[in-house]
Amino acid sequence: MLNEKNILHKCRLFIIGASGHGKVIEALARESACYSKITILDDNEELKHIGKVPGGKEYALEFRDCADVIVGIGNAAIRKKIIEYYEEKQINVTSLTHPFSWVASDVRIDNGTVIMAGAVVQPGCTLGKGVIVNTSSSIDHDCKIGNYCHISVGSHIAGTVCIGDNTWIGAGATVSNNITICNDVMIGAGAVVVKDIMEPGTYVGVPAKKIG
Repeated sequence: MLNEKNILHKCRLFIIGASGHGKVIEALARESACYSKITILDDNEELKHIGKVPGGKEYALEFRDCADVIVGIGNAAIRKKIIEYYEEKQINVTSLTHPFSWVASDVRIDNGTVIMAGAVVQPGCTLGKGVIVNTSSSIDHDCKIGNYCHISVGSHIAGTVCIGDNTWIGAGATVSNNITICNDVMIGAGAVVVKDIMEPGTYVGVPAKKIG
C-alpha cells in the first residue's frame, strides 16, 4: 500500500507493549495528532494488576470498529505473532510515520510499520510488514526492506539494497549500495556490510564478518 493510507486512521489507537519502544511509538502517535485517544496495552499481568494498563491485547477486540492497533515491541518474532493475531481478528493494524521524518511520496509501506523521528526514506523504496525504521536512520533509493526488519538508530542503508525478513541492522551500522542480505540476519552495531550476506547469522565488524 502507498503511505498515504496512513491518513485513514480511526479515532482510537491501541499500542501493544508497555516497553521503551512502546513509549516511543506513543510519543510519535501524539505528535502525529491523528487520534483522539491513545491507550497502551500489555499482556504482563503485573502491569494490569497495578492499573498501568487496562488489559492485554484481547482488550482491543472490543473496539474493532473504531480503533487501530500497532505493536510497540522490538522483538521481531513477538511483533509478527501479535500482528498476525490482529489480522486474524480483522482489526486494522496501522502504520505510523513521525511528522519530523522525511519519506518520499512513492514509498510503499505495509501494515504495522513505524518510521521514527529524523528518519529518511528515499524514492522507490518498499517497507514490509511490521518494520521499524528507527530514530535518525536512513534508507536510500530503491531499497526493499523485508517483513519485521529493524533498521536501528543511526544506521544507514545505501541505494538498491535488499534486506530479507526478520533482519536486524544494528545501531550505527552501514550497508553499502547494491547489497543483498538474506532473511534472519543480525548486523552488529557499527558494522559495515560491503558484500552480499546469503547465510543467516550474526555479523559484526568492519567489514562485517559472520561470528555465529
